[in-house]
Amino acid sequence: MPVAQETEIWQKQTNELKEFLATGDAKAFRSAFLELHNWEQAQFFLSLDHTERLALYNTLTTKEVGDLFDDIDDDQVQIPDFLSEMEPSYAAEMLTEMYTDNAVDILEHLDKATVQRLLTRMPHKTAAEMRTLLHYGDETAGAIMTTEYITIVANQTVASAMAALRAEANEAELIYYVYVLDNNHRLAGIISLRDLIVNDQEAMISDVMNERVISVQVTDDQEDVAQTIRDYNFLAIPVTDPGNHLLGIITVDDVIDVIDDEAAADYSGLAGVDVEAKLESPLKSALKRLPWLITLLFLGMSTASLISHYENLVSEASVLAVFISLITGTAGNAGTQSLAVAVRRLAFKNEQTSLLRTLVVELITGLMIGVVTGLTITVVVGLWKHTFVLGFVIGLAMCCAIIVANLAGSFIPSLMERLGFDPAVASGPFISTLSDLTSVLIYFSIAQYFMPFFINK
Repeated sequence: MPVAQETEIWQKQTNELKEFLATGDAKAFRSAFLELHNWEQAQFFLSLDHTERLALYNTLTTKEVGDLFDDIDDDQVQIPDFLSEMEPSYAAEMLTEMYTDNAVDILEHLDKATVQRLLTRMPHKTAAEMRTLLHYGDETAGAIMTTEYITIVANQTVASAMAALRAEANEAELIYYVYVLDNNHRLAGIISLRDLIVNDQEAMISDVMNERVISVQVTDDQEDVAQTIRDYNFLAIPVTDPGNHLLGIITVDDVIDVIDDEAAADYSGLAGVDVEAKLESPLKSALKRLPWLITLLFLGMSTASLISHYENLVSEASVLAVFISLITGTAGNAGTQSLAVAVRRLAFKNEQTSLLRTLVVELITGLMIGVVTGLTITVVVGLWKHTFVLGFVIGLAMCCAIIVANLAGSFIPSLMERLGFDPAVASGPFISTLSDLTSVLIYFSIAQYFMPFFINK
């Protein structure tokens, strides 16, 4: 179906649902609303105003509202407002109906007093689980895991395991994997739903389970967890403590969110600005961007000072000034390309490459790019200015500047990672400004050496 037609149908559904809310036709609203996918329900909810949302809370059960909240991104800035407009008991019950990890993501956006007020209104077991998850550090496996999973023991039959699966399926976030525990609640094995279906119903779980279980520690970085799931193509991965006790699982939908967050963070670093920031007033946006720009301004002043140092050279051969921006711009673009490749390589831990090999590869790459670019600009400038000596100076300077920019774009992120910093902080603007400084130094150093050969040409 064409996108335009789908948009038209969706808009018609939205208007119809809002009309049912406005007229108080609860039966018609529930009938139409509950036919929608949970994601579509969430998008409809986000389109409502305050009055319409209050009407929706009075029309749907807390379970139904919890289902749509499971599909609302936890970074929505309105989430605290949504919770505040509900009765505390309603909000607490709604959060209880959600998957635990999603509910915890929402609680993390609330102030401590509100969180405590909501937790005291939840069943003791649910509140205890949420407090535990809230305790884990940000961006760790514990912070993104869920406690809704299905467990069995090794000394039961496939038939009894299927019965347990059917009994607990409605409460579990994912049923494709069933985890086998020993008597001490340690993770002993795993069996998939497929294996439960195809094996003899009288077979023992201990005979058909997979004893080699890939798991992650509760304190592992979420980016490492995402990489593991990506490597093994898992739908979920168990989370254990140092004693191999099963604490929870991380599902692929949460990993996708992690990958999105990490990609946005890397791109924010490359751009030198938060690309996921919500639309704010010009004043707030300016205040957030100014510190980085002021820092780059002072770094740029070094380039200006360097040019000033060669003022006499430029006055003797003013033609040199024409090509400053050409050389610095080309080198900056090459450095940014190298930086982007380096940051992506570091983001995927399975692509292990020594720093020395990385530098050699970038050196050769920069040399090839620099030679081709340098020869091209040599011919162009030689024909344009009728002196191939000047063309050679511009070409050689550009070649050297590109090589240095390539090395810097590759080396700096690797160095920052080894020092324990986020490699994405070596942003595009920083590399570009740094390459300006080195390019100008290279350019004027070469020009000064060859000036006697082209100054009178």
